[in-house]
Amino acid sequence: MLAKTFASAVQGVDAQTITVEINTGGPVTGDKPFYNLVGLPDSAVREGFQRIEAAVGNSGFKMTRVRTTVNLAPADIRKEGSAYDLPIAVGFLAATHQLHCEELECYLIMGELSLDGSLRPIRGALPIAIQARKEKFKGLILPKENAREAAIVNDLEVYGVTSLREAIDLLNGDLDLPPVFVETRDEFFQRQNQYDVDFSDVRGQENIKRALEIAAAGGHNVILIGPPGAGKTMLARRLPTILPPLDLREALETTKIHSVAGKLPPNASLISTRPFRAPHHTISDVALVGGGTNPGPGEISLAHNGVLFLDELPEFKRAVLEVLRQPMEERRVSIARARVSVDFPASFMLVASMNPCPCGYYNHPEKDCVCGAGVIQRYLNKISGPLLDRIDLHVEVTPVKFDELTAVERPGETSQDIGERVIAARQIQVERFKEQQGIYANAQMPSRMVREICTINQPGQILIKKAMEKLQLSARAYDRILKVARTIADLGGSEEIKIEHLAEAIHFRSLDREDWAG
Repeated sequence: MLAKTFASAVQGVDAQTITVEINTGGPVTGDKPFYNLVGLPDSAVREGFQRIEAAVGNSGFKMTRVRTTVNLAPADIRKEGSAYDLPIAVGFLAATHQLHCEELECYLIMGELSLDGSLRPIRGALPIAIQARKEKFKGLILPKENAREAAIVNDLEVYGVTSLREAIDLLNGDLDLPPVFVETRDEFFQRQNQYDVDFSDVRGQENIKRALEIAAAGGHNVILIGPPGAGKTMLARRLPTILPPLDLREALETTKIHSVAGKLPPNASLISTRPFRAPHHTISDVALVGGGTNPGPGEISLAHNGVLFLDELPEFKRAVLEVLRQPMEERRVSIARARVSVDFPASFMLVASMNPCPCGYYNHPEKDCVCGAGVIQRYLNKISGPLLDRIDLHVEVTPVKFDELTAVERPGETSQDIGERVIAARQIQVERFKEQQGIYANAQMPSRMVREICTINQPGQILIKKAMEKLQLSARAYDRILKVARTIADLGGSEEIKIEHLAEAIHFRSLDREDWAG
């Protein structure tokens, strides 16, 4: 007998429906295997038969030894992972008359089986649910741990089951299991901007807070340079708390990426805070930008709509840092393979930190640097000029003085106070770019638009000309200065870029100074 169930294959951050055809009939003769699986399955899918056979028997059903052929269509798409166990098992039971469900083809089914018949969670439940609704399936049956994630999608009945037996009883009508319901908007807004850290925890460092406020207001990349213990990591971790809150569209995009990567915790729903990713400096280029045999998202995509923090930047392999250059400009990463090409979104703010020299104490107000000038220059040369050009703000972080550290007077500004100014500046930019597709902040402006929007007066032209000549800045660095100056003007509520805005923007190009590395 022939039975059909429906599953899904995730490619990039989108899903494609897979038809699982199971045909049974005829006795097994000779040494021929009674089970054949076709449709370009990988090893994990092929090995699923051993799991399915044990799970069917341990769930109280019969694993009838008849010739069985399973086809995963379309056959030219590679099927990967263990999530096809449940749809194949359900189809086998339907083909052998152990399941009687007239609406079997109305459901999309996914799940990995354990040997005892229980279900393990899968990756990509959210894009699978979105595709199921798009193709007008009545319901989605998947492991209970993934049910809340999939239930974000409305107009689709999502059933979270714990075992093969429970799935069969549900389809047979023997189990009255209500669909999972999530009040997406209420839950999202309740959890929005709930962070464990706050800028009020930071003592002193007012100039660094100002730099991070500018970075957040315009979506600019920033590098923090300072000695060990100056607070670079502490400051960077608080940057997401002053960024504008995620909207529902951004939250859905971010959740899809984390779902595909398997980074969502069990029983999670929408991600409601901006992600903060801090990979170790031993990371490979594939782990950073994404890839693999079946291309998956890397750290830069997991930081989409949030912050990517690279601590101790010169310690990263040069090849790893160089692959960042294109995604930083295009805000997406394209991964091509022989059979498939996928795009992952990668619109992130880059925050990097580094010591000023190998010993860490160059330009320290109290401690002496023991590195020679050549050593310092070689250390800085680990970061290429093109990469530094793409970082708008170079900020020197100095250690906090003892008096500031122990002061008990008025605490510093909270993240909420700073965030309100950031949101006001972003609103100005939203209005400015309302007719521009895919541009929401000053940092995203192309060069053509910079010339139109970031106009400066005659004194400003003279100032930036001197800075270009003295610092030997590139054309890209020139554009960066104008973008940062435009953001500073937005924070001040100024319609035009004044000379003080330009001077502050030029100040944040520390690594371009000729005397910086001796």
